[in-house]
Amino acid sequence: MIKATCFGEVLWDEFPTHKKIGGAPLNVAVRLQSMQNEVSVISCVGMDEKGELLRDFMLKHDVNIQGIQIDAAHKTGKVKVVLDASGSASYDIMQPRAWDKIQLTKTAQDLTQEADVFVYGSLASRDEVSRTTLYALLKLAKYKVFDVNLRKPYYDAAILEHLMNEANFIKFNDDEIFEIAGLLGSDSKSLETTILFIAHKTNTDCICVTLGSKGAMLYFEGDFYSNPGYKITVADTVGAGDSFLGTLINKLIKKEDPQQAIDYACAIGALVASHEGANPKIDAAEIEAIMKTNKK
Repeated sequence: MIKATCFGEVLWDEFPTHKKIGGAPLNVAVRLQSMQNEVSVISCVGMDEKGELLRDFMLKHDVNIQGIQIDAAHKTGKVKVVLDASGSASYDIMQPRAWDKIQLTKTAQDLTQEADVFVYGSLASRDEVSRTTLYALLKLAKYKVFDVNLRKPYYDAAILEHLMNEANFIKFNDDEIFEIAGLLGSDSKSLETTILFIAHKTNTDCICVTLGSKGAMLYFEGDFYSNPGYKITVADTVGAGDSFLGTLINKLIKKEDPQQAIDYACAIGALVASHEGANPKIDAAEIEAIMKTNKK
């Protein structure tokens, strides 16, 4: 078992026909918790029904909510999600929301210091309040995982570079790594070369890039590992990358084989994309079946 703390946005994804609880840090936390770990979330909700339902959801999934603050002045987070014909999502992220105003409390500091791994993203840095809190917590964390989550217009190069320099492990998708590498001066079109550029620039020896239906590539302690993806019918892609990351963290922190870790993480990510919503339950039989029979 590992102790993990996830920092950042908790919110409601509002689709045209329904609503689902989400937010990348929460999705990662729920997947990590499902793998028998001890997981906390540091965030903030409004003093409203949506905030209460978010807290109840976390409790139902055995996620520690001691780090969930309540802000009477701001509403609980909401994102309008639009899916295209392939199930890929675009987002309209309401601002400001409670998760923009996460305060530096003793509880947040304790949860960060006690954790084996601290997971954070770029979106939670869009507001100065949460960003200042995050910067302070990064100084306390033992092992830091940066989940890059670019959502225009909520990022800039200087903040991204700071967040990458703090990290022990960075996760991108393919669009994100090429965009950020370009901001830092790289013009390479090679994924491996770009990963090595970021690794050198940020002094980070663990970098993972998700490639949508084409799987993922992992750079870990000087070696490359990859998985070509699994064939599935996409319901929606919301949360698939988050479950992938939670799974990969679980395997790597527990010192499991990196190739087996990325294979398993890709299977989980694919299965999440084949279900509706960000946090579907996935049983062992589904995982075994997709890994045995569905590899490209």
